[in-house]
Amino acid sequence: MQAALNIIGEDLKLVEQQFRKDLQSDVPLIRKVGEYVLSSGGKRIRPALLLLAARLCGYAADKAVPLASVVEFIHTATLLHDDVVDSATLRRGIASANTLWGNEASVLVGDFLFSKSFSLMVNVGSLDILRVLSDATTVIAEGEVMQLLCTGELDLTEEQYTNVVRSKTAILMSAACEAGAILGGVSPDRQQALAEFGMDLGIAFQLMDDILDYTATEEEFGKCIGHDLEEGKITLPLIHTLRQCTEPERVVIAGVVERDEMSLEEFRAVSGLVRKYGGIEYTVEAARSCVSRCKIHLDVFESSPVREALLSLSEYVVTRSK
Repeated sequence: MQAALNIIGEDLKLVEQQFRKDLQSDVPLIRKVGEYVLSSGGKRIRPALLLLAARLCGYAADKAVPLASVVEFIHTATLLHDDVVDSATLRRGIASANTLWGNEASVLVGDFLFSKSFSLMVNVGSLDILRVLSDATTVIAEGEVMQLLCTGELDLTEEQYTNVVRSKTAILMSAACEAGAILGGVSPDRQQALAEFGMDLGIAFQLMDDILDYTATEEEFGKCIGHDLEEGKITLPLIHTLRQCTEPERVVIAGVVERDEMSLEEFRAVSGLVRKYGGIEYTVEAARSCVSRCKIHLDVFESSPVREALLSLSEYVVTRSK
């Protein structure tokens, strides 16, 4: 991240200020919950992508920061909704908003952030950017439903899972990059290249999250390890394992996936199978393939510190431990 911070560090500070400004509401709970989620950390990768994409495309005016704040608004809304759907108790190492204020407040504040995002997008004054970001929010909602339908599905294919990841996670990173390109007024091929860069980066990001659910400590990961498995989410490390394991081992995995609660011993049994059949290594390789494509997408741009910062950001995704 450091190469990116060297270029856009000051702009990211302005994004934080803009976010708090845009949280203003006559309802105090909205600001309280929004600021809590904002202050709980996060790497601000999505705003960083928009800012870097805009810089790469030669944009130097004043709409990048407000638009980067909008992207983080949308992301924060999805986090609030996700934690309710997943019954999460931790987010970024601290109590999730739904744990502190309840599911109702989390859903409704998430709704506020979504609706506020659209009014902020309109203020930017670009129909193309409005189209890209509004389409992304629709796809995100579709991805959430797709993931719900895939819960507990042991026969989920890698292609089906990748489609969920594209919709639920990667689309917003893609939209952030494309919005930056639109601000810069670049040619359609460069706009498309940045959109595809963001998509592959987003897939790699989610694949590494899949791994961390099996390998990280809760302190490193910032949320409960094994939570995806307990929720019945069939992610790529497990998909690969299910393709390789014996029928008795598949029965063990199915038993754990079907239970509402999972013991530490059960988690260790499944994670042991994931390691036995190389599910971690397979997923890392898939993430690295995405990052390799990221580099190819940026070949249409001349070498520059900003392009190198975007490439460094893609490398960071596959080396992070949280």
